Amino acid sequence: MTVDARRLAAGVFAGDRRAVARAVSCVEDEGESAAAVVRAVHPRTGRAYLAGVTGAPGVGKSTLVDRLVGVLRAAGRTVGVLAVDPSSPFSGGAVLGDRVRMQTHAGDDGVFVRSMASRGHLGGLARATGDAALVLDAAGFDVIVIETVGVGQAEVEISRTADVTLVVTMPGGGDGVQTLKAGVMEIADVFVVNKADRAGADRAVAELQAMLHLNEPRPGAWRPPVLRTRATEGRGVDEVMAAVERFRARGGDGARQRRRARVKTRVRELAARRFLDHAERRVLEPGAFDGLVDQVADAVIDPYAAADRLFRPGGPRGRARRFAESGIERTGTRMKATLDHVGIAVRDLDEALAFYRDALGLDVGELEDVPSQHVRARFLPVGEAALELLQATSAESAVARSIERRGPGIHHITLRVDDLAAALAGLRDRGVRLVDEQPRPGAGGSLVAFIHPSAAQGVLIELKQEPRG
Repeated sequence: MTVDARRLAAGVFAGDRRAVARAVSCVEDEGESAAAVVRAVHPRTGRAYLAGVTGAPGVGKSTLVDRLVGVLRAAGRTVGVLAVDPSSPFSGGAVLGDRVRMQTHAGDDGVFVRSMASRGHLGGLARATGDAALVLDAAGFDVIVIETVGVGQAEVEISRTADVTLVVTMPGGGDGVQTLKAGVMEIADVFVVNKADRAGADRAVAELQAMLHLNEPRPGAWRPPVLRTRATEGRGVDEVMAAVERFRARGGDGARQRRRARVKTRVRELAARRFLDHAERRVLEPGAFDGLVDQVADAVIDPYAAADRLFRPGGPRGRARRFAESGIERTGTRMKATLDHVGIAVRDLDEALAFYRDALGLDVGELEDVPSQHVRARFLPVGEAALELLQATSAESAVARSIERRGPGIHHITLRVDDLAAALAGLRDRGVRLVDEQPRPGAGGSLVAFIHPSAAQGVLIELKQEPRG
């Protein structure tokens, strides 16, 4: 959606409800237009007070919010409500239950109610909730109430979004226990036991107060009150509003720290999202990110290794240079290198030579011991390449293990490169699984490193750098 952000912001500043609604829709859609709208309205923000209301499904959050709006309007304050609903599985939009419950304020110009789809975002909020709150703040609403999705035990994100957090529970159904399990003891500034006319209300209040006593606050720190309400009848709502006002009146460093934490969280979230977008669209080759994801899904690499490869010094933009330096030429997505030799695992070198030397007439090089790989080797030149016969000298040898699993036969294919370290760096950038992250000594003073067979359709590939004079 392309918008004239300045004109839309002017409408928001003037309190034009259609402009406010359009601006909220714009930030919900995200993208460049959303960023432009936030930039345009941000200079007029910072005045509204954000109150978060959270709790398990069915505790009466929406009814309580409706009553709180009535109390605020009676005091002459304007109110914006952002009610985050579950996403429709068909349209992706919000199930507008909260807007239905707040129809009593539909004709009030001092109230703006907007349902937002969570769109699968965890933590009880929609991803754009914070930006939508900025729009309502810029529109001049005195108080913005944010009601979270009723998801039970994961609604701690509201504490990083609101200036005050109300945790709502009710008697019965184990909700008191669920509240204690959820970790919301740390995020609640006010506890509300709604539907207090039900049996078990006293017990629910006592449980919360007991838990609060187990976690004594510092001297002078705020102790969350535990209040009873019957929201459908409006009982106890004034007391809840009074508690919110007392908390707000404290102000000081706590309020500033909350706002700073909210901004910090939002900036981090945007930076992370933009980094990934930049990496996928402008740095990585097409499909490279999906390739990393596939390798994690196939257990070729772990998620941390995949993330590390996005941050590797030199980055993906250095890949072409590294491959050029390594002697490996890239053509499209293919790699071409010089074949050095084919390694063949044998049980006994003398028996093998009876065929390769005597029957095929191949020349045989000197016998070499390679202690680092626990093998003895004989090279037999074949044109510009060679065959390498390998006999294990220890049960620890990879050749011995290969023969035990599959019997004698082709063990590996060796490709020759000019700069092995650069070649390995290039392969790591491509997300290729390696056996050796760094070069190690090989036969004849060479340096070698192996690529894991899972990256090469079951073939063990060795990269080799000849000794430099």
